[in-house]
Amino acid sequence: MVRGVGRAEGMLLAGVVLAALVATGLQAKSLGTWFMEVVWVLIGLPLVVALRKRFPLTRLLCWLLVLHAIVLCYGGQYTYAETPIGEWAQDLLGTQRNNYDRLGHFIQGFVPAVAVREVLLRRTPLRPGGWVAFLTVSVCVAIGACFEFVEWFSALLAGAGADDFLATQGDIWDTQWDMFLCLCGAILSLLIWRRIHDRQLADSVRAFSGQGDVPVRMVNP
Repeated sequence: MVRGVGRAEGMLLAGVVLAALVATGLQAKSLGTWFMEVVWVLIGLPLVVALRKRFPLTRLLCWLLVLHAIVLCYGGQYTYAETPIGEWAQDLLGTQRNNYDRLGHFIQGFVPAVAVREVLLRRTPLRPGGWVAFLTVSVCVAIGACFEFVEWFSALLAGAGADDFLATQGDIWDTQWDMFLCLCGAILSLLIWRRIHDRQLADSVRAFSGQGDVPVRMVNP
């Protein structure tokens, strides 16, 4: 898909996502809930594949997107409130609820942060630094807020039938926790991946220089 991610590796990553979709879909507790949880994977995978030549993603982002897809598929299979991993952590830590949905919302900031940063650095005049970090985190939190709107509308339309999708588990602060963990995920992602991401973007510049894909300014971030 990009320099450092060959055709074979790209096919492997796509195959992992497809396998996760099939396996979790066939064993889903509720196919409707599963579909609502993985619809973003069903949209995102074809989009990434379709744009792989026009807008190839960095290797880091490709692997993170696969991680995000697996988290969504697993949560959709069991519903976030009943995942075995969440129940194991609940017993281990002695918490009052299954917190797998907390992980999901943390990942909702952790992975998109790299995607948003990549788009900003490749498609805008912005350079690596404070403004890119601020805008990246802001966009991730805004996207997280939009997901909360989706959950709200689902509750209005489906009533009690949306309980599995909402996975609030009686927590009146669930919405606030979701957005806060998305914020934490986005900030931590930038702290962990910024330098690695800059190096991979710089490699992409050298690989695709002259093809109008990645701004040359990223060669020396």
